[in-house]
Order: sequence, then C-alpha cells, then structure tokens
Amino acid sequence: MLRPIALVPRLAPSLFALLAVFVLPHGLGAQTPAAPQPLQTLLVGVDHRQVVSLDGDWHYLVDQSPYRALYTPTGAINDRSYAMNTHPNIVGPHNEEYDFATAPTLKVPGDWNTQTPELFNYEGVVWYQRNFDFQPKPGTRTFLHIGAANYRSHVWVNQERICDHEGGYTPFDCEATTVLHPGSNFVVIAVDATRMVDGIPSVGIDWLNYGGLTRDVSLITVPTAFIDDYDVHLAHGPAWKPGNKELTGYIHILDAPAGTPVTLEIPEAGIKTSLRTDADGRAPFTVTADKLTLWSPDSPKLYKVTLSTGAGDQRDTISDDIGFRDIRVDGTHILLNGKPIYLQGANAHAEAPIRGGRVDNDQDVATLFGYLKDLNANFVRLAHYPHDERMERAADRDGIMVWSEIPLWQHISFEKPEVYAKAVTMLKEMIRRDRNKASVILWSVSNETPNNPTRTEFLTNLANEARTLDPTRPITSALNTSHIEGTTATLPDLFANALDVIGLNQYVGWYTGTPESADSIQWTLPQKPLIASEFGAEAKQGNHGATNQRWTEEQQVFVLQHQFTMLSKIPQLRGDTPWILMDFRSPTRNIPKLQDGYNRKGLISEDGKKKQAFFFVQKAYKDHSVGKP
Repeated sequence: MLRPIALVPRLAPSLFALLAVFVLPHGLGAQTPAAPQPLQTLLVGVDHRQVVSLDGDWHYLVDQSPYRALYTPTGAINDRSYAMNTHPNIVGPHNEEYDFATAPTLKVPGDWNTQTPELFNYEGVVWYQRNFDFQPKPGTRTFLHIGAANYRSHVWVNQERICDHEGGYTPFDCEATTVLHPGSNFVVIAVDATRMVDGIPSVGIDWLNYGGLTRDVSLITVPTAFIDDYDVHLAHGPAWKPGNKELTGYIHILDAPAGTPVTLEIPEAGIKTSLRTDADGRAPFTVTADKLTLWSPDSPKLYKVTLSTGAGDQRDTISDDIGFRDIRVDGTHILLNGKPIYLQGANAHAEAPIRGGRVDNDQDVATLFGYLKDLNANFVRLAHYPHDERMERAADRDGIMVWSEIPLWQHISFEKPEVYAKAVTMLKEMIRRDRNKASVILWSVSNETPNNPTRTEFLTNLANEARTLDPTRPITSALNTSHIEGTTATLPDLFANALDVIGLNQYVGWYTGTPESADSIQWTLPQKPLIASEFGAEAKQGNHGATNQRWTEEQQVFVLQHQFTMLSKIPQLRGDTPWILMDFRSPTRNIPKLQDGYNRKGLISEDGKKKQAFFFVQKAYKDHSVGKP
C-alpha cells in the first residue's frame, strides 16, 4: 500500500512551533542589534539572473577585539566604527585607527583560512570592504546578494547598515535601494565565525570552521514589483499517477497588487499560460504539458522554464532549467517516477579538491561530480549543511540524486526556543533556494543527535515544518542511536517515527567491534526505507599493510567488505553512502603522519589520489551487489 508523505503528530508542548512563526531573519539571539535590520526578502534563481558581480579582491581587517569594533559592551552592533570606512588623517578628526584603503585583500568567494596562513585556525571577526561603481535606475530596486557567509554577518552600504544574518550555509539578500547613489559606492561586511553554544551548528563540529564570504556576492537590480519566489513541479498527489503530465506550483511577485499579470512558458513542453496574482502576490497554476520526459539519473532531462511579469522598464523575467519527477515512499521502498530505486553513492563535504578550502567555483564542482560518476554513484549526501548552489545545479545536469540537510549536528541547544527559531529559518532558506532542483530528493533536518525527549520534540516539529514547506519530498535524518548487543542491533529512537526515510550511521569495525563481527549482526529496524548514511574506516592514502592493521588502505577495504555483507541482509535497505568521498580537514584529527588534521575516511585523498576503497566501492556499484530497490 502506498504510504503518502504525511504530517507526524506534533509533540506537546508546541512552543517551538509557535515561536517559529515570529522568528526575525537576523536571529542574533542575545546579541540583537540596537536597531534591527530584518532581511527584506530571499531571492530565488539568482544564478539565472543578470547580476553585477562583486566577486574578486576585497580589502580586509582582522578584528581581534570585536567588543570594541563590531559589538558594543551590551552586545548591540556598533554602527560607528569600521563600517564608516574612514581613513587616518594627518589633520582633522581622529578615526578608529584602521584603514581599508591600505589593507591587504582576500578573494571573494573564498574562505580566509586557506588564503592567509595566519588565519588558518582563526575563528573570529574579519571585516571586508569593497568599492564599486553603480548607476541607480528610476523605478527599480537593488539588492546585495550574498550566497553564504560563515557565520554571522552584518552589512553596511555607504555607512548604513542594511541587514544582519545568522547562518553560514544559506543565501541572504539585503535591500540597498535607498542607500546607493550614482558613481562610487562602498560595502563593508563584518563576518563573525565565532562558534556559539546556541548556534547551528554548535561548538563541537568535526570539520574545519571555514570563515568568510565563502560564496558569490553580487548586486541584483529588479523592477519595483518583481519575481522573488517560484515553485514549478510535477503534480504530487496521494498516489503515483502513470503518465502524469500535470505541472503545478506558483509564481510570487513581491509588492504586486492583486491581478498583476504573470506569464509561464515551457516551450518544449508546449506550455504558455497567462496567470494573475492574488492578494498575497501569488499566482498559483496547474497546467498540462503536451509531452513530458521525466527527470531521472538515466535521463536527467531539464526544461527551459521562463517566468515573466510587467512590461517595458518594469518587465521582470527569469529563465530557469528545471527537471520534473516524482519522489515518494511506498512501504519500505523509495519510488522515483513510480519505480523502486536503490541509492548508491557517498557522503561529501564542501571541501575543494586538490587546492583545499571551501567549494566555491565550477571547477571544484566538476571535479567532485567527476569522482561521483567514476564511482558509478547515482546519489550523494551533501553533508552536513546546504552546499554551494552549483552542486545542485550540477546534480540536476548529471543525474545525481541529492540528500540535503541543515547543520543540526550533535551538540545543539535543543531546549531553547530561540535555537528552534534559527533552525526553522535555516530550513526555510534551504528549501526556498532548492525546491526547484529535481536532483534534491530528500530533506534532512539533522545528523547524529542525542536520543532524549527534548531533542525528539524539537526535531519532530521541525520535520513537520519541512513537510508544510514542501509536501512533495520525503523527510529524513541520520541517526546514530542504534543499540548493538552481541549479534542483535536495534534502533530504539522515537524520532524515527517522524521520518519517511531513516538514515543510519554506524561504524562497526572501526569505532566498535571488529570488521568480521559485522557479518553476524542482525538488525531489527522500523518498517521504513533505510539508507546506511555513514559507515567506513580511516586510511592514509599510500599506507599499506595487513587487513588487521589500522590506518591502512587494506583495512579500509576490509571494513567496507564486511559492512556491505551486514547491510545487504537488511530487507529495507534502499541506499548506502560510505563516509566519505574525499578526505577533509578536521581540527579534531591530530595523529601526526596519519591524519595531520584530516579525517581520513575518504575514498579519495585530499589531493585527488584514489584509495583501494574507491575501486572496491566502484565495482560493487557497477555490479549492483549491495542492495536492491
């Protein structure tokens, strides 16, 4: 029987859910600015608009005394310090003893850690500044778009603070219309990478805390009423409908009066329709395509979808590349376009191959997806946070299905309503950006969280938030709360009840037991689709020895062999993602000559050398020998 994706009953009390309705976008907790500047909007499809790029060299200053320059002693934002972008004077008033004009530069996008050796382990405030020329046009609005900045950001244009944002992995847009002027302008952005107990993620992360303006920065000019959000997808009813050619969704026009005309065109599907906005600026639609090829890994078909509104100087148009497919759960199976699928892939951090640092360009993405295709993968878990939008675009084109998650990782203050509010904001930002990506088939709300009632309430309510935002995709999380005693293994975790697909992290053969002990373990698990979301062992590339010798390539393969033997006996196994595609930096991995600051569980080393484990998994995937759809 087909099990539709449905809301799980909320756990009482529902304070978390109620608070999320009132969350302010800046989400600064105890350090709320004296004059909050909430974000105006979040623009969708920015990478399909004409923009003025502000990427390149930005001057920077390291602020090691943030309670003098960025924050006042009460925790409010100081708008009168470096944000003023003044310069030292030989005569005249004294400035705050700084000067961007003669300061060194950092590349944007980019993390500061790998660009400047002195900042490799720095976790604090860095101020960025850039001059730019601009000519405002009458009847338009201009936004500063920031693809991501880790972790808290405060943005000034021409000495006026235009927005604040918390969260290191999702985009935000700051309206600059009223502060821009013809000719030379400047922007100052203070980025604070300080880890916080009440942050998301919290303080104990197992990856390098890359700081800075890590994704593209640009200026976007639009008409006074413009397309800020849209959703175009295959109609998703309670049951799969063979031959479905019905597309549905909405186009939202910000600040548009009711009745504003909107046009939707998908020429290759024979669709051109005129719509009208309602009182909320939303133009809902349901249309039927003349013909429709559904997106799948074997046929990653994308259609040019053009949305437009207004006329003349007030015309706004976006052309996006969108695939259409149906993803759902049927008992213990995952169905893609009505057919059971098995997900064979790997985990991946947003770690740039070869050069190191954060993924931030097309070449980084092409290299990573080249590895995945060579592995015979059809799936990737983008751990443990939303990655650069280029990743999902590449997945759409290459036919790689994606698990996308927000960074609720282990040490979260689940008992605090303000932290729940931050989680809802991050969830909304992730889903809003990527809901039109056919490759994204699973939303994940957490990874490896402690099994207790407070966390379960928090995450159950968050899973329901995800379903409300997008009822067309299954919800998952990676759980590490299994109980193994002898040869019996169970998952006594009530949060599993709230999930459509269960992710299971376990490291039998590395952290617990021996590799061979995995062969005899029998799992008793909920009757839902299961993805083995993490498993594996560490090996230094080029380090060889016996299969019982830790840190060798041979033992890494040996652990994976026995893991595959164990996992293949789980009837509801519908996917596996070994940890991890490529070695990545982690400040907690400090065995000299073996780790040297890297997690070595990668199938590929950080400099692109494939380990024996890569070829073992590659063959298993080619032979489809691990699990069944």
